[in-house]
Amino acid sequence: MKMSDRCFAAVMMLLLSGAAPALAQPPAPAVRVEGPVRARLTAAERDAALAGVEEAVRTAYAFPEKRAAVLERLGQSRKAGRYDVDSPALLAERITQDLKESSKDLHLFLVNEPARYAAAKAAPAGSRDDDAFMREWGLREHYGLTELRVLPGNVRLLRISGFHWTRDETGVAYDDALRFLKGGDAYIIDLRGNGGGHAAAVQYLVSHFLDEDTLLMTFHRADAPPAQSRTLAHVPAGRLMGKPLYVLIDRGVASAGEDFAYDVQQFKLGELIGARTAGAANNNGFVPVAPCFMLSVPEGYPVHAVSQTNWEGVGIAPDVEVPPAQALEVAQLRALKRLMAAPGVAPQQLAAYTWARTALEARLQPVSVSPARMKSLAGRFGEVVATLREGALWLVRGKRPEARLVPLTAEGLFAVEGNDHLRVRLTGKTAELFWEGEPEPLVFSRS
Repeated sequence: MKMSDRCFAAVMMLLLSGAAPALAQPPAPAVRVEGPVRARLTAAERDAALAGVEEAVRTAYAFPEKRAAVLERLGQSRKAGRYDVDSPALLAERITQDLKESSKDLHLFLVNEPARYAAAKAAPAGSRDDDAFMREWGLREHYGLTELRVLPGNVRLLRISGFHWTRDETGVAYDDALRFLKGGDAYIIDLRGNGGGHAAAVQYLVSHFLDEDTLLMTFHRADAPPAQSRTLAHVPAGRLMGKPLYVLIDRGVASAGEDFAYDVQQFKLGELIGARTAGAANNNGFVPVAPCFMLSVPEGYPVHAVSQTNWEGVGIAPDVEVPPAQALEVAQLRALKRLMAAPGVAPQQLAAYTWARTALEARLQPVSVSPARMKSLAGRFGEVVATLREGALWLVRGKRPEARLVPLTAEGLFAVEGNDHLRVRLTGKTAELFWEGEPEPLVFSRS
């Protein structure tokens, strides 16, 4: 976006609760880059680190109107002895808290990353300071493309934990993931907890859902003319337009993660399901700070082509607000209802959607069956036996393994735990076994 040029440690941070905007630093990635591991800081090192942070704020922070407040806060904390610690992690945490509270900017922070610091200092002249470090991290995380799944009703799920990007490599991984997604009747992209990453990955992804050469963002920096981001002309997996799209969001979605969610909302590409995002839109770069730190400094801000603004400080509100833990099930259910209502849906597809919808509705609104009712449903039905035990009905047929029954409806329809393709209806007089895709059940009368 550069959102950000070398942004990943920043945007993978998780928001903490509390009135002040604060972020928690995740564990450093296990990459094979050797660097100075510092258990303790000397007073001189601590003072030098703070001086480096202050210099970067003074000269590189893109919002000059905020610099004085930030520097004043750092100075106050220094005088109060707040930074008189020898732990690099604790020093970074305290400086970060002061940076954020004084600037209200989620992209202004300090992290203790000795390996990344070493990579930045050792980088060849003319290269970006931590390309090798970020490339290896991206490879280990499969560029953030961490899950592909076919959900019931052929709703396809892609989970993106972060927007890693390595030129000439990441696009191939996205091509494979998006070809998989394209085979679905509807799409769900799960961004929950996605702290962001590189704008090039967002540009590549959103290009599959818009016409080519569509203006996305204009990036403003104090030291450069405005730069535009547009959708790509060629995407090897092909465009994915024309099918329902749902994007899952929560408070942990920030920066480049918010960029994609904002595109979806502003261009009306689909629905956002979950909770409001973090509100971190500024574009940042990283500055190595001796002896073992990396400082994230906002260098500019984006302006969206549709809204003519961005989500800094306010986040992105979902179209459907639900607890994030339920967002996937809610998105699935909304997708299935839309697919069922589509004109000309084939009977076989309608049956598959209905089958999946029944289970989802029961998961979102669990059905309770009284012990007396379950006792009346238990019994032997030819080769099928339903036994009441431990507050649940258990089913066994012949020599097959016993399985627990999970209520789907109050009328006696049950799912079979561990088998998504089999359901049982108990009426007290019969046991009816329904196989997904079969037009009629197998019926067994009570013995």
